[in-house]
Amino acid sequence: MNHAVHNKLVSFIWSIADDCLRDIYVRGKYRDVILPMVVLRRLDALLEPTKSKVMDELALQREMGLTELDESALQAASGYVFYNISKWTLSQLQKTATNNQQILLSNCEEYLDGFSGNVKDIIRRFNLKAQVRHMAAKDVLLDVLEKFTSPHINLTPKDIEDPEGNRLPALSNLGMGYVFEELIRKFNEENNEEAGEHFTPREVIELMTHLVFDPIKDRLPTVMTIYDPACGSGGMLTESQNFIEEKYPDPTTRRDVYLYGKEINDETYAICKSDMMIKGNNPAYIRPGSTLSVDEFAGSRFDFMLSNPPYGKSWASEQKFIKENGNVIDPRFKVTLRDYWGNEEEQDATPRSSDGQLLFLMEMVNKMKAPGEVGLGSRIASVHNGSSLFTGDAGGGESNIRRHIIENDLLDAIIQLPNNLFYNTGITTYIWLLSSNKPAHRRGKVQLIDASLLYRKLRKNLGNKNCEFAAEHIELITQAYLNLDSIDRQGGSDGIAARVFENRDFGYHKVNIERPDRRKAQFSAERIETLRFDKALREPMEWIYRQWGEAVYQDQTLAKNEKAILSWCEDQGLELNAKQRKKVLNLEVWMKQSLLVTVANYLMQAVGTNEFDDFNWFAKQVDKVLKQLSRESGIKLGASERNQLLNAVSWYDEKAAKVIRKVEKFDRAHLAVLRQRLNCSEHELVDYGYYPNGKPGEFITYESSSELRDSESIPLAESIHRFFKAEVQPHVEEAWINLESVKIGYEISFNKYFYKHQPLRSMEELAREIVTLEHQAEGLIAEILGIEVDLVQRTWS
Repeated sequence: MNHAVHNKLVSFIWSIADDCLRDIYVRGKYRDVILPMVVLRRLDALLEPTKSKVMDELALQREMGLTELDESALQAASGYVFYNISKWTLSQLQKTATNNQQILLSNCEEYLDGFSGNVKDIIRRFNLKAQVRHMAAKDVLLDVLEKFTSPHINLTPKDIEDPEGNRLPALSNLGMGYVFEELIRKFNEENNEEAGEHFTPREVIELMTHLVFDPIKDRLPTVMTIYDPACGSGGMLTESQNFIEEKYPDPTTRRDVYLYGKEINDETYAICKSDMMIKGNNPAYIRPGSTLSVDEFAGSRFDFMLSNPPYGKSWASEQKFIKENGNVIDPRFKVTLRDYWGNEEEQDATPRSSDGQLLFLMEMVNKMKAPGEVGLGSRIASVHNGSSLFTGDAGGGESNIRRHIIENDLLDAIIQLPNNLFYNTGITTYIWLLSSNKPAHRRGKVQLIDASLLYRKLRKNLGNKNCEFAAEHIELITQAYLNLDSIDRQGGSDGIAARVFENRDFGYHKVNIERPDRRKAQFSAERIETLRFDKALREPMEWIYRQWGEAVYQDQTLAKNEKAILSWCEDQGLELNAKQRKKVLNLEVWMKQSLLVTVANYLMQAVGTNEFDDFNWFAKQVDKVLKQLSRESGIKLGASERNQLLNAVSWYDEKAAKVIRKVEKFDRAHLAVLRQRLNCSEHELVDYGYYPNGKPGEFITYESSSELRDSESIPLAESIHRFFKAEVQPHVEEAWINLESVKIGYEISFNKYFYKHQPLRSMEELAREIVTLEHQAEGLIAEILGIEVDLVQRTWS
């Protein structure tokens, strides 16, 4: 459907809203009537030619005394998988209507009740009966029917002529999707809302279908299943079906194509379901509801999957179905990966809650077929924005998803699309191509294609869309993919670029580089006083202590003043969770902190107030006094209380001695095991934090400073130790590698792979250009500066 026809049809439908609904609906609510009426009229127009056949079949079944209608026979009579057994059509309702709105409403409701169950589901999703009653009550129902049954509007998938003999082009399923997308966009603009979905332009779907089906066009199975987990109005599904039928017809073999989809929005679900029925597909395979919350097609595997899932959209409301107490409970979103040491671990494969697009990709990965001996496996094309390529750190959900897909050799190619190619977003988008049965020459490889500069401009914007792919662009991208080409962009400014990578090229080790903690220590009254308050609740506890002083340690003080305390926290913008609120009002917590203050004062009397630059010696003195205190009074600190106390009276100082963590003693066998684990020689153990202590098999390890800790991302193909020796140690001599911290991550950076540096122009070139422009401006700048143009030109020549 061309853009001119599309715009004309949208304008006609929009005029219906303006002409009939202006006084009874706010503009943002026009959609509640217009969208379901478009669908209803489309279904109604299709049933009109076979209306008499359906009524004859109904009469026959009633004569036979059937207790339940034979739906299959009624479907056969209508020619579709839906029917209407009332005596009405929309045209008949309009033509026979009188001024009596109650009679018209009764007839309309009889008409709506006459539909088959699958259409009634659509009517219910649209809440259409309530809208019809409202229009009848406001005396506009007849006007709306007259507009939608106008002979000047064609909502059928066949060409017709208007009363003047002008051709009215057919409205295809995809065209229906375009109309709805534009209407929804206009309605939401009236309501200052975002569209909430990104309808996929026809040429993008065509590119996706070429990329999915062309590589196996000679081996297409006779029975195919196609799935879209975020199917919207169904354009991706029906266009895939059309593509197969039109591009790869096989006169000798009948191909059966089954379409499956799921859609959370009731409106678009209803549109999709109606299109499935019109096309003759089984509407039962289109399911309503959230793909993420319910695994609707659990156990199913599909041949092909094409989707444009929502991106930048929160899935927080669905987390309860996927996670429980922080653990993933849905097997679709768990993956098995090996850690640095080669041990298999079940890992979280969920992205951050603010963006669920990768969950849809994992849903499709979960539905892929294994290739088998003669099978084709499954092929996926999915549209994503840039965050899917690189968001998330090593070991995080997004990175784990990318890693799972790449390490299992499922990722085939990624194509970067031009900006402003979609109607409702101008951001950069990418098509991900996945295959569970890559041909031999593509195995272990991923092709990246940059088609971001390959487009032609539209004469008029359609929403955000200001450009499109031409047929030659689609052909160029498809051939680059099929040939596994590597292409340098000609001239560096336009055209297509492509590169082929090994799977490992996208992976990296993230490893912590540690530096020793060096601490000074000193007891003082000010430092000890900080122990009175829990570190995480210091601000509210300080305020409470200022208000009530030593009375906070009395039994009822905190309970009596709970309301005032929580009110103060709220006024200060302190968002305490339930656990924190309970803790700040807990007398035991206050008493525990008070005990730390008492013990610290006792230690200060015993150890003194001198400043120590060797924390190791200081800690030994503290432990000695604590043991004595335990023997004499029974007061004993746990490890966390001891550390809290020591941290309160010590601080990092680069001139202080290193803080010893432990002295390790290894016999020859254990030392060999350690060296094998670290894959190093004995003299290289220092690079991993083991420092010789002067005795055979004895090594010192030091506490690391969290403030000085750094991390490095090292390509998988690179040796961590070699990188450390070359890039880290020369600059930080006392650093070491924390190999236990290593996490494996994957990310894909189009900018890094395709960016071409453009050198700045020279000063002379810029000066000549300025002089030329000045000359063209008839000497205006020279006149202002009071100099001659010839003098300026001679200066730069």
